[in-house]
Amino acid sequence: MTTSISKHLANDRRLRRFDDIRQLLPDVDNPSPLVRVNRVLPAASQVYLKLEWFNPFGSIKDRAAAYLLSGLEERGELDGRRLVEASSGNTAIALAALATLEDTPIIITIPEGVPEEKKVLLRMLGAEVWPTPDDLCPVDHPRDGAIALARSIVESAGAESYVWPDQYSNPDNVRAHYETTGPEIWRQTEGQIRTFVAGLGTCGTISGVGRFLKDRDPSIQVIGVEPQPGHRLPGLKSFREAKIPAILDRGVIDTVIQVDDEPAYAMTKRLFREEALMVGPSTGAVLEAITRLESPGVTVGISADSGFKYTSFFAEGLKEEGIAKI
Repeated sequence: MTTSISKHLANDRRLRRFDDIRQLLPDVDNPSPLVRVNRVLPAASQVYLKLEWFNPFGSIKDRAAAYLLSGLEERGELDGRRLVEASSGNTAIALAALATLEDTPIIITIPEGVPEEKKVLLRMLGAEVWPTPDDLCPVDHPRDGAIALARSIVESAGAESYVWPDQYSNPDNVRAHYETTGPEIWRQTEGQIRTFVAGLGTCGTISGVGRFLKDRDPSIQVIGVEPQPGHRLPGLKSFREAKIPAILDRGVIDTVIQVDDEPAYAMTKRLFREEALMVGPSTGAVLEAITRLESPGVTVGISADSGFKYTSFFAEGLKEEGIAKI
């Protein structure tokens, strides 16, 4: 290799060679993988999981974070300000990573109950992490304390100091999935998708993808997966105990299926042991919901993240099996 070439190799997607980690963010020409579920479900099923943990920062929230920041930049809202965001972890990790590349300080308000692994990753990325105990939560929505704290930081310090992307009400969250995730799924299934299934969290994914797919074919079924109150499924929200996000487009959702922790974690374990898919617990909830559907045809479920951020949660389940050591 000559000296001139070794100094700088041009960005080349064909060779998987990039100048910046941000160039690994997914789009229609660089989609996250779609992988068929072969063993957990009957052989005749046509169910695929979209593995969003192949994104550069490890989750589907990479898409939303990139759009949230680009929207702030386009509107001139980011200049000289610090970021503050409420998150159960994945959006926070993606925002913190992107903010690091821009030398932008960031504060993350996060529920105390999220896995410790996520808090460690955030601190490794240089974010300030502010866990929120129950007594900081608003009375009418006792599980939304992180949101209340983020709002209070901005209000107390002033908009000239902080900017809050607010993934729960920012339409850029929906736009990310309308412009990337939805078109990817449509192309990857060659337009044959009949059912789309996603967990309910900020609702950016289900609203954006659902809207895109319904625009292509209104008969496609869009299924939301909701956990039970008091759940331990990070990234998902029970709207019986939390405020419904402003960006939710109810008009694109055909059915909502409630899933308990136990079957969700049981399905997660099956995906590990039968499919070698090392997914996060929300994926188990999504696939459990899919098993309850009748003749869904070609189905795509969102696998929002991997299991690597939840080993402390999984360790508890392994102890119950009598496995003392991992």
